[in-house]
Amino acid sequence: MIDTLNQLDKQLFLFLNGIHSSFWDNVMWAISGKLTWVPLYLILLGYIIYRFRWRSLLIMGFIALLITLADQFSVHLFKEVFMRLRPCHNPEISGLVHIVHNHCGGKYGFVSSHAANTFAIASFTSFLIKRRWYGIFIFAWAALVSYSRIYFGVHYPGDILGGALLGFLLGFLLILAYRYAEKLIYK
Repeated sequence: MIDTLNQLDKQLFLFLNGIHSSFWDNVMWAISGKLTWVPLYLILLGYIIYRFRWRSLLIMGFIALLITLADQFSVHLFKEVFMRLRPCHNPEISGLVHIVHNHCGGKYGFVSSHAANTFAIASFTSFLIKRRWYGIFIFAWAALVSYSRIYFGVHYPGDILGGALLGFLLGFLLILAYRYAEKLIYK
């Protein structure tokens, strides 16, 4: 069963990674970059401060904790435990993998830290903000950033799915913890 899932994951990866062009290489490079999204983070931060006033300090603390947990869990509880080679490091398929700007990343890829981090932010903030348009936007953003990792040849779709599930779960658990802390502090 696991072998069948791995084969399907590799086949889907090769299909998705095989759809590329020099134009999309540059677009995806920008999408995957950390600095590209600074304006989005600043707008989100400004909105949270505007809407939640003093509670935004507690929210920012929870977001910092959330990102730390998503990033560290994805590495120490998954990548270092499962040790699944990234597609670009996998000798079975590395010759078929489209890599952008010679960037392959670390040796292991399950789960995607990009997916865990972006889906953690998406889930936490969508539960916090509770606006349908925002939820659609922020999850589309997380999916796009995550897809860019497949495009680069550094993650299988299964790595992305695992990271997305981890991030969503952490976002959900931390919004519950935030609501509990909020009741204790502000009431």
